[in-house]
Amino acid sequence: MTRKNVTPLLQRNDPDSEPLTGNTKVTRQDWLNVAMDILISDGVEQVKVLTVGERLNVSRSSFYWYFKSRQDLLNALLQHWDETNTAALVHQSETPADTITGAICNVFRCFVDDSLFNTWLDFAIRDWARRSGSVRRVLDQSDETRLAALEAMFARYDYPAAEALTRARVLYYMQIGYNLAELNEPMSQRLKMVPHYLHAFTGLQPAPGEVEALRDYATAVSRGEKS
Repeated sequence: MTRKNVTPLLQRNDPDSEPLTGNTKVTRQDWLNVAMDILISDGVEQVKVLTVGERLNVSRSSFYWYFKSRQDLLNALLQHWDETNTAALVHQSETPADTITGAICNVFRCFVDDSLFNTWLDFAIRDWARRSGSVRRVLDQSDETRLAALEAMFARYDYPAAEALTRARVLYYMQIGYNLAELNEPMSQRLKMVPHYLHAFTGLQPAPGEVEALRDYATAVSRGEKS
């Protein structure tokens, strides 16, 4: 799998804080952020204590304040992914909407907002799962959880059980495959297709304002103006 060049995730919440150099104390989240950056850009094999420490410019002894071992760090990365990506998709699928097309627009927010759903982290976890049976089992459970949430979303809008399951699977697997294809499609083109995708997923036309609200959200995200 070709990996995209990503911006390092290491950051401070306080823009006036000192840069991470020399004797500056790093946090557990700093270790996780850099490890995640390496996982996304280079794969799980390169997530090593020494490598992360060098990126942080700190000694390995700092690592053991927060983690018992490399495996402990890897477990934390997997937990972070599950508590962010999977949780976000479930939450968005449960967000109230007047129509099923509006509900799907809520789900689509995951795929236009990296702060909700980190697509590149999802790729990295799937790549990792090809090398680890235990990670594969976690991934399978996550996929089941996501699909169940989408199925329940369709069921809330009175789709029969078999149809709710089928439409949930079409929506989810299309979105995963769409992202894995790495089409390099401009967001403007992707958003232009949203009304047609909604019709394909639901059999219905979107209600007035639903697609425009999603476009406004995507624009705010791109400008860093999302509240």
